[in-house]
Amino acid sequence: MTIHKEGYKIIAWSAILFGAINIISFYAFSFHHPWLSWLIFFSTLGLLVFIVSFFRIPNRQYSTDKNIILAPADGKVVAIEEIQADEYFTDRRIQVSIFMSPLNVHVNRNPVSGEVTYCQYHQGKYLVAWHPKSSTDNERHTTVYRSNNKEILIKQIAGALAKRIVNYLQVGQSIEQAAEMGFIKFGSRVDVIMPLDVKVKVRIGDVARGGITVIATW
Repeated sequence: MTIHKEGYKIIAWSAILFGAINIISFYAFSFHHPWLSWLIFFSTLGLLVFIVSFFRIPNRQYSTDKNIILAPADGKVVAIEEIQADEYFTDRRIQVSIFMSPLNVHVNRNPVSGEVTYCQYHQGKYLVAWHPKSSTDNERHTTVYRSNNKEILIKQIAGALAKRIVNYLQVGQSIEQAAEMGFIKFGSRVDVIMPLDVKVKVRIGDVARGGITVIATW
């Protein structure tokens, strides 16, 4: 396991804050109220461990196959539905939505190999990520990939806790399946919008792993 570059600064400041709080706690409480000093230590240590684990990149063997569409994120499949596209596309499409809790790995990965044909950031609200309107009302970043002469759209969606969406792609860029596309800091959601003729391979409630789980085939 390694730590993602997006976490370096946050982890460093968290470690400094952890040290400062516990030094103050030691001198203020350890003599008369040692239990309080220990409580503060373990509480702040747990928070520091959580922050470090949030930015983890686990060692994985990623899938690659031109005939599959991979989950772009870790999380739980919360929606599989036919929708009327509201951005870039004008036709009806299949949408698979993956909810990412703060405990999930938050690196986002390319679902296919191909070319980036559209990349757009949108300001918005911070509704809870499982809210139906989060796909259209929340802060989000939209990316469209062309692969196998077809296009799919990915929405990185901020949630109630997610305050920063990072996307590393540019229009015209050639990308590899399962390589990093971006990162969302804290709880969030990713929507995958695909042509109607794909064969969906997941069900609501399934737990997906980014770059590994096959959510559909062409």
